[in-house]
Parts: sequence; C-alpha cells; structure tokens
Amino acid sequence: MRMTAPLATVAAAVLLSACATAPMPAPYSQAGLPAPVQVPAGQRVALETVGAGTITYECRAKADMAGQYEWFFVGPDARLMDRSGKAIGRYYGPPATWESMDGSKVTATQVAVAPGGTGNIPLQLVKANPAMGMGAMQGVSYIQRVATKGGVAPMLPCGQASLGQKQVVNYQADYIFYRPAM
Repeated sequence: MRMTAPLATVAAAVLLSACATAPMPAPYSQAGLPAPVQVPAGQRVALETVGAGTITYECRAKADMAGQYEWFFVGPDARLMDRSGKAIGRYYGPPATWESMDGSKVTATQVAVAPGGTGNIPLQLVKANPAMGMGAMQGVSYIQRVATKGGVAPMLPCGQASLGQKQVVNYQADYIFYRPAM
C-alpha cells in the first residue's frame, strides 16, 4: 500500500506527537533514602541496573583482637542487568569494579553506608574513580547501592576451627550510576 503525500505527512505528525507526549523517565528519587547515601546535588542518573549474584566471606582472625574471629567480606561477583533483565555488565572485586559489556569499567571509593534492613547488606554511596576505557562507564561520578536483598555474612560460627573457610551468599541490589548534570 502506497501512501499519498498528505497521508504520509499526517502519519508522521501523529508518530512525532506520540513520541513527544511519551513520559520521560523520572530521575531516581533520593527522598526515601537516608541522607548519608543520597547523591550530592548537581548529579543526574546515567544508568540504572540490578545486580544479582554472590558475595564471598572468609573466616579470619579479627585485626588486633587476639583469639577473636569474624566473617570477612572478600568480594562480590554479580551480573548487572538493565530494568528489562538484559545483561549489560558485571560487578566484581576486589577492588570493587563495575564493568560494562562494552569494556569500559570503573572502580570507586566508599563515601557512606546506611542500614539496608534486617538480613540485607547496607545501602551504599561510592565516589567513582576515572573510568577505564570508552563506553557506558565513562564520566560516571557516583554509584548508589540501594534496594538490597540478602548478602549479609553467614550465621555459621567463625572460630579457630573454621579459620580460612569461605562461605558464599546470594544477594541482589540496584546500582544507580550518576554523571554530573550539564
């Protein structure tokens, strides 16, 4: 079926108006988050991801506390997915590294944590170091870990008998990446 010029013009106008009225995604709300993990003013959301994977803990002697032991956070290994569930990268460490499938990656330094609720790892705000490689992670300034589920240290006893033993626990969290607003 071939469209006449006026009909094609009307169809194009309808499509353009539909695009113009589609709601823009709202910025990630800071309102419900504890103040220490809120992103500083002047930042905009660059990417929202869901991280799902594992955290490894190891039973170690407490530093400077002879005869006392604790489950020590060794590192994460998670898949990063967009909101539709499509894999777009990885989160692993140490050091804590967020890597996009395009090869760009970023490490970061912790700024603050806040309780994530019973049985959940804390919420977290980190300041990103300059990205390595060109791609999605370039220009990222802050990363928030929110909506945490699981991931806390094992409830198993940690003592002399279990020294060096590792335990892996499942977790999930949203990682929100920010860039400076222009």
